[in-house]
Amino acid sequence: MSIKPKLGPFDLTMIVVGLVIGMGIFRTPISVARETGTPLLFYLVWVLGGLVTLCGALTYAEIGSRLPVAGGFYKVLSVGFHPAYSFMINWTLVISNAASIAAVCIVGAEYIGPVILPADMQHEGGRKLIAIGAVLMLYGINMLGIRMSASWQNVLTVFKITLVLLLCLAAFSNQVAPAAEVAVTSVNHSWAYIFGAALVPVFFTYGGYQQTINFGSDVREPARNMPRAILLGICIILVLYLTVNYAYVKVIGFEQLKSTEALAARMAEAFFGEYGFKVTSVLLFLSVLGYANVNLMSNPRMYYAMAEDGVLPAVFRRVNNRTQVQEVALSVFAALIIGMLYFLSNFDNIIQYVMLFDSIGLASAAATIFVLRRKTAHLDGQGIYKMKLYPLVPAFFITVYLFVTVNIFIKDLNQALGGMFWFVAGLPIYFFMRYAVKRPGGSNQ
Repeated sequence: MSIKPKLGPFDLTMIVVGLVIGMGIFRTPISVARETGTPLLFYLVWVLGGLVTLCGALTYAEIGSRLPVAGGFYKVLSVGFHPAYSFMINWTLVISNAASIAAVCIVGAEYIGPVILPADMQHEGGRKLIAIGAVLMLYGINMLGIRMSASWQNVLTVFKITLVLLLCLAAFSNQVAPAAEVAVTSVNHSWAYIFGAALVPVFFTYGGYQQTINFGSDVREPARNMPRAILLGICIILVLYLTVNYAYVKVIGFEQLKSTEALAARMAEAFFGEYGFKVTSVLLFLSVLGYANVNLMSNPRMYYAMAEDGVLPAVFRRVNNRTQVQEVALSVFAALIIGMLYFLSNFDNIIQYVMLFDSIGLASAAATIFVLRRKTAHLDGQGIYKMKLYPLVPAFFITVYLFVTVNIFIKDLNQALGGMFWFVAGLPIYFFMRYAVKRPGGSNQ
């Protein structure tokens, strides 16, 4: 039943980068440009998002150092608040994570489809076949073991970084977008609304690193290696994101950016010529595989923590001693992703849905640092990581994320209330699962 540590600091750094860089940076700058309206605000939002993310990384680095356990994102909420609240957040996150992976796989299939599919299969059905095939392939790789999954993740993350670096090269090229004539329009929204609306896609693009604490039991010397990997991974991402956004504006033009389709391919075509689309399509699909693979590694660890807490049957905690794989949990999560492929809305709506749960979950989990500092004070001075400027750093991070949560409600109240219905529904489900699992003859024995 136990998980043995098999991951080193490089593995974990690649996992951090893989969790964060999905498809967001190749799609969300379009939404951010529309919401901000000017290049200055566009860059300010990305810088602010990076600063907030760094504060979050520092906070989660200390959380992971103080509580290095499997399914850490579930465990810290359980310790800091109550297992019921932790379940409410994590059961919605598991669903939204599956939706994110499904959406990302579909977008990846849109890029790779014209390269590998015959003309008569370049439709929605053909793209979904590619997406399902990708999920099944990664499922098979993950079933071979955590060490195999991590090795593939290292390779896929290198391809992902390569793709972003190729796009960053355009910032240093001679390609400059022609000036566009733009009609002057009045802006009726306040700066608070503009920043709040723009931060939703920005934080979607920066998000994911928090799942690193799910690998607390998989990492060698977690108190030292986990904070180092989180901080190094986030620094890599900040540099890449800011550079590639500058390249987008320089090569495509800010006004054109608001309506550009296939953003990465458009950039590559401008820089590499006629072969740019095909090269980018292949690299972007590999980037998608990296994002899906790391989530297939991470999310079953949340099931492990829930089963350990008695809110899921013990079979979800079962680990293959040889491969270190939770075979049942992994199979359930892969099936959930494939099921989500048939219930997708458009990309922007998915971002709003995912960020509603992410913003509540991230702010709540970050707030547990105030509890953990008190409960684990005996660990101070024993090699664990302690952030500087405490409590200002976590307080700033939590405040901004709560601001984004409020803005989601302002922008689309009906959708936000629908999401909150599923969140609140987690409470009766929690108590039912506690009863069902622990009753005589139940499965958590």
